[in-house]
Amino acid sequence: MGGFCFRSLWEYDCVMEPLASRVRPKSLDEFVGQKHLVGENKPLRVAIEKKHLFSFVLWGPPGCGKTTLAKIYAKSLDARLYELSAVSAGKDDVRRIIESEKDSGLFAKSEEKPKILFLDEIHRFNKAQQDFLLPYVESGALTLIGATTENPSFEVISPLLSRCQVYVLQSLGAAELGEILDRAMKEDIVLKELRLSIEDRTLLMLLSGGDARKLLNGLEIAVRIAGAVRGKPATITKHHIEQAYQRSASLYDKEGEQHYDIISAFIKSMRGSDPDAALYWMARMIDAGEDPKFIVRRMVVLASEDIGNADPQALSLAVSCFNAVDVIGMPEARIIMAQTAVYLASAPKSNASYLAVEHALEDARTFPNLPVPLHIRNAPTKLLKDLGYGSGYKYSHDFKGHFEEQQYLPDKLKDKVYYQPTEQGEEKSIKERLKAWWKRRRG
Repeated sequence: MGGFCFRSLWEYDCVMEPLASRVRPKSLDEFVGQKHLVGENKPLRVAIEKKHLFSFVLWGPPGCGKTTLAKIYAKSLDARLYELSAVSAGKDDVRRIIESEKDSGLFAKSEEKPKILFLDEIHRFNKAQQDFLLPYVESGALTLIGATTENPSFEVISPLLSRCQVYVLQSLGAAELGEILDRAMKEDIVLKELRLSIEDRTLLMLLSGGDARKLLNGLEIAVRIAGAVRGKPATITKHHIEQAYQRSASLYDKEGEQHYDIISAFIKSMRGSDPDAALYWMARMIDAGEDPKFIVRRMVVLASEDIGNADPQALSLAVSCFNAVDVIGMPEARIIMAQTAVYLASAPKSNASYLAVEHALEDARTFPNLPVPLHIRNAPTKLLKDLGYGSGYKYSHDFKGHFEEQQYLPDKLKDKVYYQPTEQGEEKSIKERLKAWWKRRRG
């Protein structure tokens, strides 16, 4: 987006810098949100005020302040901040940062400023690229601030993650978005010269989805559509806002009740074997800008919890869908998601595995110290063998059908049956097989 041009209107030259960049907070006093991190005596505020130099990862949704916090942190340390996006950067870019000013004589060693690398979308760096960063972060040659919208536990390699503190950021609420909106209207070089009123602030904030950048971009476009001119009253109407976002108002809010109601409707539609309803609710979430990985994670859970061994292929398909969405991205990923949702909704259902583990957990907590039967204990030494460890164990493959009934549960639970297969799909065969094997399952 090119910003506003004032040449034909006022004395200003063309302002090409986007609104979100023009009003970016320069200090914690201007920063809005994330009180759990930057409030009084909170960890990031303390680190910034006391000038602690360390590597960390900022994990949170788009537009919640990750880049701004990185800039404020680097400024507090008077550090040299290098910004890279993992989408387009590689090892050579990192190497150039490491080697910059090296042996150049520009600074004495004691006078060199710390180097901070802000790596946006760090989850897009592959394992080899992350491995390359590791020795520099470990040695202190480079302080890393990673930003990601994905769970770093899954997306950042363990050795690198162990050297970084992880801070979790949250989507901005209505009050925080309102504060950001007011500040932009009062302090921005452009907006403060306009006599603006916003007809529906709630709609503007709702369509931003808790994303401050999206809020400010939407406002800037709406102002342009409204044709606001310096010194003349102008109203940003609901129509201007909807045009700016290229969508009509939706009740879907990623942090609100509709978020949980719709994902609940989606899950229950698949559980209830209605592929049409599942597709509709999934489409509602996609259209509202929901994170596709959030949707597919729920499908992975449902594939095991509600389908299980009635159709073991369901879990494989759901996991494949998750991986494909990660590789393909939107909008094409919606096709893969639709295929998976339809399959899961149409598959035979069983929650037997889910119930089994819940019952087993209940007994594990009730009887946490029941001894392992001697015949299935490990016996790596002669002493343990002399004590009876492993004595009498029947090696299944030595018997007809590769099965011989013997006790595996502790004595107190020896006749307990947790897994009760249904008559659905593949579980019918599993049920018949287990009944044929185990006497405790008969009757």
